[in-house]
Amino acid sequence: MKTEGKSGWLLLLMSLLVMGLSATMSSASFGDQYHRGRRKTMLPDEATSSLGLNRAASSIVLPVHGNVYPIGSYNVTLNIGQPPKPYFLDPDTGSDLTWLQCDAPCVRCTEAPHPFYRPNNDLVVCKDPLCQALHAPGSHKCDNPEQCDYEVEYADGGSSLGVLVRDSFLLNFTNGNQQTTRLALGCGYDQLPGSSYHPIDGVLGLGKGKSSIVSQLSNQGLVRHVIGHCLSGRGGGFFFFGDGLYDSSRIVWTPMSPDYSKHYSPGLAELIVGGKSTGLRNLVMVFDSGSSYTYLNSQAYQFLTSWLKRELTGKPLKEALDDRTLPLCWKGRKQFKNVRDVKTYFKPLALRFASGRKDTTQFELPPEAYLIISSKGNVCLGILNGGEVGLQNSNIIGDISMQDKMVIYDNEKQMIGWGPGNCDQLPKSRSFSFW
Repeated sequence: MKTEGKSGWLLLLMSLLVMGLSATMSSASFGDQYHRGRRKTMLPDEATSSLGLNRAASSIVLPVHGNVYPIGSYNVTLNIGQPPKPYFLDPDTGSDLTWLQCDAPCVRCTEAPHPFYRPNNDLVVCKDPLCQALHAPGSHKCDNPEQCDYEVEYADGGSSLGVLVRDSFLLNFTNGNQQTTRLALGCGYDQLPGSSYHPIDGVLGLGKGKSSIVSQLSNQGLVRHVIGHCLSGRGGGFFFFGDGLYDSSRIVWTPMSPDYSKHYSPGLAELIVGGKSTGLRNLVMVFDSGSSYTYLNSQAYQFLTSWLKRELTGKPLKEALDDRTLPLCWKGRKQFKNVRDVKTYFKPLALRFASGRKDTTQFELPPEAYLIISSKGNVCLGILNGGEVGLQNSNIIGDISMQDKMVIYDNEKQMIGWGPGNCDQLPKSRSFSFW
């Protein structure tokens, strides 16, 4: 990525922040998802200490807006700054850094729902462990010791360049408390949109790294290091931080793979079609809320599409070559209104995880988890060829396949879990029933 204009921006930023910078300084990135669309122990502030929240019982719920199709993106609202202002962020479990488009000033910014974020005078210094966590080992250099520069690139070609700052986040907890706490986020002053860009204020990084918002909240003792989401097939749903909203005994759990530690990956999976093994057993799978659709590597994708075409032979469906909604669509004798209209023609799929153990877990993909109905009334395959977007051998479980499921990433136990969920109603506590 080109960085022309960076030095000029730094001078302008310094002029904006100079009034409070000296006191602040004396006291104190590559994300590879297919995007619709990245310790120094942080002590809690005085408000946090006085509340004495029980991190085992407190959770944060963020309502979700959007859908897989036709919008093709999701967002949650966070209130940031002093006074707090609302911003729409794309929740992304495939990247760590949370950033906002930043008017300090903005060299290149894209269309956004709200006025660009104005940073305060609290820059994160280059040697801060949070800054170090944003860079690959051995690549972290401090050309500007007083600030932390970052660059995040996404698999769809989008990117953000900026500096790390700390600011106030206004958070509502399910135990009834409302609290303001200071967290680090990116002030992005140079953004390029990706091929799947939708107007947003920024990205909510929910990855496993130290710079993610949930990692910071966990370090402050506010919630356990657990992230979850429940995306409704009718649109909307919610994300949550903390572990007070589900019954662990009713969730199917599989270990996170230590071989793919940067991502929420259960490791290798076997593709099952129609209840039968395909022989494709070494699929590296990643759960990624930043991807609207599911992606298989070229070999698995070609196998699946060939199998589907054979299965549909003789059925009242034919390829809709004039429908460019997704690469593979079929039309019927009349327009379809929802996936229920075509369920009898499509068999369930599944991904079977072994994780090197004798027992296995299976992630089920009924037709609703891999098909959409296009605006033309055709049925389209929501599983795409990852090889065509540069994913190489990685495979992604995207939003389409996680709809109407509770999906949980427990970073403390290093487990990924899922179960059926009532994603149309916001939870309040563990006593709330999802099933």
